Amino acid sequence: MDIEQLREYCLLKREVTEGFPFGNNTLVFKVSGKIFLIASLNQPLLQFNVKCDPERAIALREQFGAIQPGYHMNKKLWNTIIVDRTIPQKLIKEMIDDSYLLVVKSLPKKFHGVLK
Repeated sequence: MDIEQLREYCLLKREVTEGFPFGNNTLVFKVSGKIFLIASLNQPLLQFNVKCDPERAIALREQFGAIQPGYHMNKKLWNTIIVDRTIPQKLIKEMIDDSYLLVVKSLPKKFHGVLK
């Protein structure tokens, strides 16, 4: 997966916006104003942070060296994914989906119907 594929995949989701609130090197994806993915654009390999269930976050880190505690994030709830071809594409998409859904679940109930 490259940055364009990541971008296209994120933008397929409902109510997603993208922007650069932290400068030109950090692409941020939000759902209803809440961040679910942050991609670093100034690394040799694609890297991005996603929200994750705390237990699953630890399990994924133990299984893959390219999944690390979230850089500049709450390390309990966020993972940094380094796309170095050691992580299956399907799992990368699952982690993006999970992050999106975790953020959607945290939104006020009035948003849930809009996002279905």
